[in-house]
Amino acid sequence: MKQAHLAELLPGARVAVGQCLNVQPDDRVLVITDADTKIIGEALATVARETGAVVEVVQLEMFGERPFTEVPEGLRAALEAFRPTVTFFAAQGQPGEVSFRIQLGHILRNEFTTRHGHMIGITPALMKTGMRADYQRVAALTMRVYEHVRNARQIRVTNEDGTDFTVYLDPEERRWVPCTGLYHEQGQWGNLPEGEVFTAPVSAEGTLTANLLGDYFSHKYGLLEQPMHFYVKEGEIVRLEHPQAALVDEVWAYLSSAENGRRVGEFAIGTNEALTALTGNLLQDEKFPGVHVAFGNPYPDLTGADWTSAIHVDIIPLNVNVWVDGERLMERGQFVIDR
Repeated sequence: MKQAHLAELLPGARVAVGQCLNVQPDDRVLVITDADTKIIGEALATVARETGAVVEVVQLEMFGERPFTEVPEGLRAALEAFRPTVTFFAAQGQPGEVSFRIQLGHILRNEFTTRHGHMIGITPALMKTGMRADYQRVAALTMRVYEHVRNARQIRVTNEDGTDFTVYLDPEERRWVPCTGLYHEQGQWGNLPEGEVFTAPVSAEGTLTANLLGDYFSHKYGLLEQPMHFYVKEGEIVRLEHPQAALVDEVWAYLSSAENGRRVGEFAIGTNEALTALTGNLLQDEKFPGVHVAFGNPYPDLTGADWTSAIHVDIIPLNVNVWVDGERLMERGQFVIDR
């Protein structure tokens, strides 16, 4: 990670601590970070202490050798001892750790009911871009899009790279989740930087092109010079194509490594218009105006899906056109709905 000075990270940290998580003097704030991201953890802790809150920082390497596949006992013990009301996870992802982060999120939301900011893969560059957005504006657009899609039955996505993809939805059984970036009530959480609405489709068909892959692929490969093609039938990937055969094999093997790993688990629409360019970092880029699709875990406790998976791999196509039940929502990545 490129070196950064603490002072240049503080403005973004103030947005995260103040605007997004609304930290108050009576809060107990736990910052979970790692060796690669500790300066961002320090920035979050510094700003949180300015509010008068009690703050503690833990580093993942304290609790054992990574990657973790489940929450280590030492981290659970630290949570029990500190009893946080607000938590930040500001660390880099490692292959195989999705199940650990999903379990940790469940514990934080359901056992400790913290207000949680999940900042997986956060970098100094993101602290100076996406974390300086006006989240009141992000929240307003997010809720506008949410109202537009929450009763939809079908959404079609196309682009000039070859995407022609349709998701089928069931608003009676599957919920849309608006992620505004404003998490002021206990038990609320979201990724930071933020700005999206997402659901779990009941099925999907067609072709998706991906210029950015999630999980550890984002950090390893960044933006792909040529998009990968994902061919989906009856809600599951049946074929991948890309000029780099080794990359195809790696992605296919990873998606096949867990039950339901090739199944479409999430369909989401990014709503952070403060973002003007992709960075190669999925944490922020999935909030870029457009869509992203994830294979694997459908966040069943949030969406109402009746299945799960141990992995969750997002992909992002570019410059998309989007129709919601036949009505255009986006044209080449620009919203065309009334505000």
